[in-house]
Amino acid sequence: MTSALTPDPAEGRRAYELDRAHVFHSWSAQALISPMVIAGAEGSHVWDYDGNRYLDFSSQLVNTNIGHQHPKVVAAIQEQAARLCTIAPQHANAARSEAARLIAQVAPDGLEKVFFTNGGADAVENAVRMARLHTGRHKVLATYRSYHGNTTTAVQLTGDPRRWANDGGATGVVHFFGPYAYRSPFWSTSPEQECERALEHLESLVAFEGPSTIAAIILETIPGTAGVLVPPDGYLAGVRDICDRYGIVYIADEVMAGFGRAGEWFAVDRWGVTPDLITFAKGSNSGYVPLGGVIICEPIAATFAERVFPGGLTYSGHPLACAAAVASINAFHDEGIVEHAREVGETVLGPGLREIASRHPSVGEVRGLGVFWALDLVRDRQTREMLVPYNASGEANKPMADLVSACKQRGLLPFVNFNRLHVVPPCTVSEAEAKEGLAILDDALSVADAVTTV
Repeated sequence: MTSALTPDPAEGRRAYELDRAHVFHSWSAQALISPMVIAGAEGSHVWDYDGNRYLDFSSQLVNTNIGHQHPKVVAAIQEQAARLCTIAPQHANAARSEAARLIAQVAPDGLEKVFFTNGGADAVENAVRMARLHTGRHKVLATYRSYHGNTTTAVQLTGDPRRWANDGGATGVVHFFGPYAYRSPFWSTSPEQECERALEHLESLVAFEGPSTIAAIILETIPGTAGVLVPPDGYLAGVRDICDRYGIVYIADEVMAGFGRAGEWFAVDRWGVTPDLITFAKGSNSGYVPLGGVIICEPIAATFAERVFPGGLTYSGHPLACAAAVASINAFHDEGIVEHAREVGETVLGPGLREIASRHPSVGEVRGLGVFWALDLVRDRQTREMLVPYNASGEANKPMADLVSACKQRGLLPFVNFNRLHVVPPCTVSEAEAKEGLAILDDALSVADAVTTV
């Protein structure tokens, strides 16, 4: 145990008590939560004040792509703080200019301008605003299995139940079903059929909504919180074709899938598809300082060449955040982090998870790329009944809660949503750490197996 891991239970109790007395937590019933108090982190691990060390297979909220406390990024923040902590967004500054250059450099060809935001939700808000103003249309289409953020438009675009309590705050949002071959809404029997039918469904929706009324289609390239739903080959190209034929802006939400998570700079790169707008955030600097943005194609950028874009944020392109992004992107290049994420997915995580699935009746499907994986957990493999119901809580969610506890008891910090256990370590996770995490999951899944029909 290093000096950084020296236990200090008294300080941990104080932090917890102050949290419970004064902090109002997101997405929570305040009286029903007991947050873990994190004392520190490094690489692929976090630890608490009692000296318990956890392998972080959640990357927090799937955002610490470069790992915790990367020394080059920490140093860059410190150096920038000594030089220029903050400056209003109407001024140019070196950190923002370089961050924009580096982001445009790794984006698909033709996307050269970057509008900086504070995070993913406001990136989505501004991307939709750009699309509406560029096209003169209002409707935006989004999938039911999606999460786009918690600001007014972004949460309306979101498909998962977090939208329900927030419905009514935005207009012009229409939802549709994207491809999900394992639980196909189209009664498909193959990925190819799922792709074909999902595209037919989308084009029918466009026709019935009126193409001339639709400003944009927004898609998480790989829906993340909704279950790491890797699209079948041909689907994104089909969406691009629909958008081209009807003059609709294609927005790729890469907030979670981008910056190495899927083993590519951006997940769209895997399929060779170029969107009109890309939203990003999490992985661009691993959340060390809040940062997000929109990468903009030339035709949309040209719309605002002599026309005011009616949007902005006080902290847009914040120097500390941009300095962190510069250091992070340079580290991605220098250390081969994107390539490493792809390789560890292909050689360790993918094969390891499929082997685990062969031993555990609670695992219905394994899917993913890079360091972006999910186990679809079931009570019955034949019927594919989910281990817990959709949007389960309380007693109905007990099997998943028990699985999370089993993981933590064994030293693994997991990411779960509904009936899915996501395997999303940092892009920098070592082969040994990946195998260690898989071994813990292999053991912990016996808790889920206990409620299955074998």
